[in-house]
Amino acid sequence: MSANARVRGGLEHAMEQVARWDLETMDAVATHPLLRRLHGLFVTATVLGDGYLWGALALGLILFGSAAHRSHVLIALGINVVSITLFQLFKLMFARPRPTFVHSTLWSRAADSYAFPSGHATIAFGIAWLVAALYPHLYFQLPTFLGAVTIAISRVYLREHYPLDVIGGALLGSITSVYLLPVFSGLLL
Repeated sequence: MSANARVRGGLEHAMEQVARWDLETMDAVATHPLLRRLHGLFVTATVLGDGYLWGALALGLILFGSAAHRSHVLIALGINVVSITLFQLFKLMFARPRPTFVHSTLWSRAADSYAFPSGHATIAFGIAWLVAALYPHLYFQLPTFLGAVTIAISRVYLREHYPLDVIGGALLGSITSVYLLPVFSGLLL
């Protein structure tokens, strides 16, 4: 057996282990008795994470906020356009099927068939980082991050995503916001 074949075999084994962990963790989250009690919360979090929550936040800042708040909404809009473009490109590049399409007994309301990365987690954590940077007060930051975590967990709980999908989305949204905030701030502030 050549060195290349051994490396390839080791990588395939490692990927199988990761895939097994991802599936087992999703199943553990989806069937955990404590989390089952929060079913309504998770369904609501997923629906609000479709954009309704962030749209309401933006609308509130536009209607009742200062000029700086309106600039923050424009910054978030610009960064989210980039984030959406990136996660859609990654979904096409990785083409990882959603759990609901792999395990056909599950019900899905998914808008697309690809899972990695989670768009909900990308946007939720991207906005959470923007709030943390633009509004450096714990009473703004804590609810935003709790909302992002709840949305991410809801995606796994409802079996719309594997855990690594939401982890990847959280990292993508966070990194995009961290790197683009200075760029968009320079343009708009």
